[in-house]
Amino acid sequence: MKRVWFGAAATAALSLSAFGALAHEQHVCLDDACVMQSLLPAPIEGAPAGDAASLESPRYGTWGFDLSGMDTSVKPGDDFYKFANGAWDAKTVIPADRVRYGNFDKLAELSEARTKAIIEAAAADKAATGERAKIGAAYRAFMNEAAIEKLDAQPIQPWLAGIKKVATKDQFTALMGRSSTTPYAAIIGLGIGVDAKNPKAYAVHASTGGLSLPDRDYYLDAKFADKKAAYLAYVEQMLTLAGWEKPAENAKAIVDFETKLAEASWTRVERRDRDKTYNPATLAELQALTPGYDWNKYLVGTELPKVDRFIVTTNTSFPKYAKIYAETPLETLKAWEAFKVADGAAPLLSKRFADASFAFRNKTLSGQPEQRARWKRGVGAVNAMLGEAVGKDYVAAYFPASSKAKMISLVGDIRTVLKARIDSSDWMGPETKAKAQEKLAKFTVKIGYPDKWRDYSKLVIKDDDAYGNAQRASAFEYRRDVARLNGPVDKTEWGMTPQTVNAYYNSVNNEIVFPAAILQAPFFHPDADPAINYGGIGGVIGHEIGHGFDDQGRKSDGDGVLRDWWTAEDAKKFEVQKAKLGAQYSAFEPFPGVHVNGGLTMGENIGDMSGLGFALDAYHVSLHGQPAPVLDGFTGDQRVYLGWAQVWRQKSRDDAVKQQIASDPHSPAYYRVNGTVRNQPGWYAAFDVKPGDKLYVAPEDRVKIW
Repeated sequence: MKRVWFGAAATAALSLSAFGALAHEQHVCLDDACVMQSLLPAPIEGAPAGDAASLESPRYGTWGFDLSGMDTSVKPGDDFYKFANGAWDAKTVIPADRVRYGNFDKLAELSEARTKAIIEAAAADKAATGERAKIGAAYRAFMNEAAIEKLDAQPIQPWLAGIKKVATKDQFTALMGRSSTTPYAAIIGLGIGVDAKNPKAYAVHASTGGLSLPDRDYYLDAKFADKKAAYLAYVEQMLTLAGWEKPAENAKAIVDFETKLAEASWTRVERRDRDKTYNPATLAELQALTPGYDWNKYLVGTELPKVDRFIVTTNTSFPKYAKIYAETPLETLKAWEAFKVADGAAPLLSKRFADASFAFRNKTLSGQPEQRARWKRGVGAVNAMLGEAVGKDYVAAYFPASSKAKMISLVGDIRTVLKARIDSSDWMGPETKAKAQEKLAKFTVKIGYPDKWRDYSKLVIKDDDAYGNAQRASAFEYRRDVARLNGPVDKTEWGMTPQTVNAYYNSVNNEIVFPAAILQAPFFHPDADPAINYGGIGGVIGHEIGHGFDDQGRKSDGDGVLRDWWTAEDAKKFEVQKAKLGAQYSAFEPFPGVHVNGGLTMGENIGDMSGLGFALDAYHVSLHGQPAPVLDGFTGDQRVYLGWAQVWRQKSRDDAVKQQIASDPHSPAYYRVNGTVRNQPGWYAAFDVKPGDKLYVAPEDRVKIW
């Protein structure tokens, strides 16, 4: 699904466009709300926004932990999530305009409220110039409901007219070639990213796409049959709103077409494999892979310079897609394109479009009862288009230098711990250890905000053109990528804005990145007990560093080059532990017949497991041999684990969890607590967990990689 206000090279949400597979080749994030792998699961649109009564940073209890949220009637060894968070869970009601709610979301609310103040001040400033004027204009345009209602479907009519003019398959291929600078979509498309085997250069990547549901399983798995049926009705509704002919007949043809694409698509587990998704090809080889899909016609609309090297990602799907394309009637393809235009634009059009989009994409697919308030959607749209411009003001107002200094110290502690762990590893040989240490030493750390801000001077924003603003922002991002294609890689660039509550690891830069907005409680507070900070932000730091050594991150060396630097024996030992961890998570069953996908969530599970272990060791180092204090009856080690569990306080609607399991590389929050602690030797000692406790895992079956 192409959401135009996020842009072709956007960092606000993980797209299901043609470049979805590419997203996981480079970045690993805390909560995948970006085109990187992140610490948090992808927030379904509308999930993390909300009202905040105060712009002040939150506090938890007297020493950083909310004791009132615990359920101490539950044995820690039976259900550590409920022990730490059970009372909070029992009394928390998910707000009606959200599909999930928890401590990440509370911070996202705070960030939203702060950026709202910044954006509304810019919108009210009639004398504003430069980026501030653009921020204000973008918000005014989105908030002008009367003008948007009057326009109704007019903003998309020129694009629909362009589709109607198409008379041949070659013309349709050429139209899809414009998908990076227009609202059009492509079933096989091109995007620009860093070359994983030459991280000093950018490369053009080719990927399959074309699906409009969250994952291929929504088309193929019987448990999503009701969602697929609702999707058919939605396609017909959107075609009707757009005034496209034969909406019922075309809707069925579109869903049948996308189902064939789903059958030909790689699974998300397959798309995670960075070796399998790196397949260099010349233009002639790319053409041979997709007979009938004329790349010369496609390339004309891309605005790319002459290119004769492509990184083909989901390569075995390409011939299948080409065959489907050849066999699909042109009228079906045109109707599909019209639907993609209307669906992508709907949230920015009149109420009848926006309400239809919400009813299906948020309510039916994710269980969200109510649509977010207009201002919340407006703030999100402005942040997506002009995120770093807003971020400058956010940092100036809300990010103290002391937070950055403390983070540098904490990162140093975690690196020291991992260095020692690598040295003492009993399963790695000296050759692999040396390479691992080299990689660790070369980690780059980015904290708070970028040293060089993005230049939006060429982005045209009008205060009476909400849809046009979003479309121009999308094209602006893509053209920015095209302009630097043959130049050096910008190592200063950030993939998230400072106001984003998240963090990520970028494999091609071998860097860990922590935006300003996450450096607050429950992750970090200067007055909190150090053990809570280590369990919170220390676990996050460890999680991102751990991504550099997870099942995919380990494939890059210290310079970010995708290459095998492991001995065969050590790689085999790693795979054994990986398989054990995957089996553990695949056994988790949040709903009857619905299991966590241990393969899809592997990297994030390794990040969690490693990060929490690093955090505990780093806390011990910070004590400098002195005993940890006991606070309210809890030891230092216990508080580290409680700090981790508090971060993952989260309630989600059932449909949202099912969607996350099908499409997201992060395990549900409940298992990010229980699934992680049960492999931690320190947790057993801290809470006296014994055989017979429900979370107990025998020592020989516990997983330890780093």
